[in-house]
Amino acid sequence: MTTPVLPLRPGPLAQVSPRRQFLARTSGGLGAAALAGLLQDQLQAAPSHRRPGALSATHIPARAKRVIYLFMAGGPSHIDTFDPKPKLAALNGQELPAEVRGKQRITLMTRKQKQLQIAASPMTFRKYGESGQVLNVHMPELAKVCDEIAIVRSLHSEPINHDPAVNMLQTGAGRPGRPCMGSWVSWGLGSENRSMPDFVVLLSGTKGQPVISRYYHSGFLPSRHQGVQFQSQGDPVLFLSNPGGIDGRTRGRLIRGINDLNRRRLELVGDPEIEARIDSFELAYRMQSSVPEMMDLSGEPKHVHELYGTQPGKVSFANNCLLARRMIERGVRFVQLYQRGWDMHSDIKNRMPKQCAEVDRPTAALLRDLKQRGLLDETLIIWGGEFGRTTYCQGELKATFGRDHHPRCFNAWLAGGGIRGGVTHGATDDFGYNVVENPVHVHDLQATVMHCLGIDHEQLVYRFQGRDQRLTDIGGQVVPELLA
Repeated sequence: MTTPVLPLRPGPLAQVSPRRQFLARTSGGLGAAALAGLLQDQLQAAPSHRRPGALSATHIPARAKRVIYLFMAGGPSHIDTFDPKPKLAALNGQELPAEVRGKQRITLMTRKQKQLQIAASPMTFRKYGESGQVLNVHMPELAKVCDEIAIVRSLHSEPINHDPAVNMLQTGAGRPGRPCMGSWVSWGLGSENRSMPDFVVLLSGTKGQPVISRYYHSGFLPSRHQGVQFQSQGDPVLFLSNPGGIDGRTRGRLIRGINDLNRRRLELVGDPEIEARIDSFELAYRMQSSVPEMMDLSGEPKHVHELYGTQPGKVSFANNCLLARRMIERGVRFVQLYQRGWDMHSDIKNRMPKQCAEVDRPTAALLRDLKQRGLLDETLIIWGGEFGRTTYCQGELKATFGRDHHPRCFNAWLAGGGIRGGVTHGATDDFGYNVVENPVHVHDLQATVMHCLGIDHEQLVYRFQGRDQRLTDIGGQVVPELLA
């Protein structure tokens, strides 16, 4: 289904540049004014309070205040996770019918194969919970909380290769250079804690397709809204600690000197990016005291570590899930976890159970933990990758077969703030190759996420290159069936 084209119209946020330039030219800008009060002799940290975003108030009542996006980098196979196709067992090894494939593009990796052989899933599926959600049996912990999640089986996109497909999910366009979802949320809603970034990124998983920084970049939005990657080992943020021979007082004098030059340059040229640079120095200082404590998991009770399967000091998806909970407790607006290892061009039979086991327990633990703390109702959880996988195998059909990329139908699920749990939305054909019921385009998913946060995706716009830009470009419809 083609996403309806909506006419662009000026939104209440369309004219931001004149205001920003005015503030930048007035006494060195707000960042400079804040910094003047912050950088006293000992650079004493200012008390935490909310930093307002572009919206003075949400467009509609918000059900969620913040987001945790569990991104399964590489593209999980939908027909091996949440969308079983029993008919494929009888057709195993046969050619995929030409009428099923139609005129859809396929990648260079399988385009020249003599056959596109149907490959039945080697996974076993069962129904779980009161809602009867169907899951791969290698997700037993998620199965216990499946009544909290809404599974979308009819998600679809256009790009057939990883980089443009991730760009599409994150920024609303297959081409690079646009702001990602986390940056839009940061810009629109602002921060709940001035001592933490609005938008944080954590990486884990086996090496595969690279997770590059432009997937969490602010694009044409002010640079203060780009994702900040935290490290699981060493300095949480690169160069956060004082270098050898430099104490806090000395570093304070250096920052004062640098920002004095920044303020003078800002007064001269009025570039808002200089104001963002001043703001980044200010935030970096506050993070020296707030971030190390937050990243230290050793103080968590034993039962919490057992729940998540965490090991303090290790790099793991489990550790990152627990860190995500700690971050949203401290007011981080958007946390994105990238778990690599889902690009299964070979050996799905053995790799899928291992990958499921790596994410199953901590994902379910995150849902349970947030609910027990009263945070799930105001935190939106998203789980999914950049596309699905093909019904046919890559190469010859054998025990270690894999699947190629397939963007025309794939899965995601949502839970928490504003989402109706226990729902399975949309359907694909018997081959898992085409959407046949309630298609949900990537822009529709993005519009629904924004709706849960109280944002009308058509009104959160930023004037750039002569037009009002938005996350959903010129498409996107909220999916009401997913909403509580």
